Amino acid sequence: MKSIIKTILLSATIILVTQSVYAQNIFSLELRTGADFATQELGDADLNTGFGFDGILTYRIMPHTSIFGGWGWHRFTSDDSFAGSNMDFEETGYTFGMEFLHPLGNMPMSFYIRGGGIYNHVEVENSDGDITADSDHGLGWQAGAGVAFDIGNRWMLKPGVRYRSLSRDIEVGNVSSDVDLTYFNIAVGIAKVF
Repeated sequence: MKSIIKTILLSATIILVTQSVYAQNIFSLELRTGADFATQELGDADLNTGFGFDGILTYRIMPHTSIFGGWGWHRFTSDDSFAGSNMDFEETGYTFGMEFLHPLGNMPMSFYIRGGGIYNHVEVENSDGDITADSDHGLGWQAGAGVAFDIGNRWMLKPGVRYRSLSRDIEVGNVSSDVDLTYFNIAVGIAKVF
């Protein structure tokens, strides 16, 4: 699966480089950060409010439609869990999908919706930062929406909300737990259009 994702990302990069010679404003690079709010327990772990960031590369394939890919890191803490006390749960991996971005009349803002997948894993870390368990990568899904403000010189400010869902198995010691990491992410991104 990793080779498929690498092939897709390499192909997208080649397309972006060759197409940028002929057209402008076809791709953007976005950095996002914000808060994560779990919608349920992870196994039996009650997750505290999390934090994360993402880097996303977007390629416009039609006037208002783009494909995107990127990488992200999101961290939740838990006071007590199936893995022990004061454990951290970190979700890292890849994000991909489609975005629809449409202007709102003559205003310098647009609305956007995104949908797609994630190929992530969950690591369990103790208070010393040592990884005690890893779920291995697997597919999940995401959907989101927000507004994009044109702030000049092809820069955009993109606040929004998204929902993400990932189901994995985590083995701690000899005990395997089926966990679902589902959360809302409220974030703001800054994007440069090229």
